Amino acid sequence: MKKILSLCALALCFAVNTAEAQTDAKAKAVLDGVTKKVNSLKTLKANFALKLTGGKGGKVTDSKKGTIAIKGTKYHVQLTGQEIICDNKTVWTCNADAKEVTVSTFNPKDQSISPAKLLTNFYDKEYRYKYIGERKEGGKSCDVVELTPIDASKQVVKIELLVDKASSMIVGGNIWSKSGNKTQYTISNITPNVNIADNFFVWDSKSHPGVEVNDLR
Repeated sequence: MKKILSLCALALCFAVNTAEAQTDAKAKAVLDGVTKKVNSLKTLKANFALKLTGGKGGKVTDSKKGTIAIKGTKYHVQLTGQEIICDNKTVWTCNADAKEVTVSTFNPKDQSISPAKLLTNFYDKEYRYKYIGERKEGGKSCDVVELTPIDASKQVVKIELLVDKASSMIVGGNIWSKSGNKTQYTISNITPNVNIADNFFVWDSKSHPGVEVNDLR
């Protein structure tokens, strides 16, 4: 679960290149609707929850809840024991229990999945997609889109996206990995265009006294 949660610090947006990945016109229309909606927003805040299942009997082995704030390609993820901040140049990943923050250079070409990434157009260059149908999620009527990676070396085998038909926002789904684990995710309380200061997307050492800095840049 720690590995999955650490993916929250990765890329938000990718350049559009649908020619390679386009496999389903209906799915493309749904996903393009998500991109158009997110790109129209100045900022966004939301809650998210992750539930990992796997092993014999498919038991729940871990779960986490958190919040995410996005401003352009900047993001700030907060969850129990972990905080991940990106200002589009630098990524700070703080482990509260270890009292350590790891500093790394932001790489928009990273191809992993994160709650931040799931709200944007990450699918364009990396996945084949198809429309599965409709499903109710949290009382919302959702379009269901299935993604499979073009690159067979990815640890992710399949991704399911639930897109709210009314808002064109991703509100949940599932991620299956080669390890046999499944991560169920939900995104709720999505609040667009809230006032968020730029310094919210930069690590503040004064508010984190006693935290050791591990700079990998």
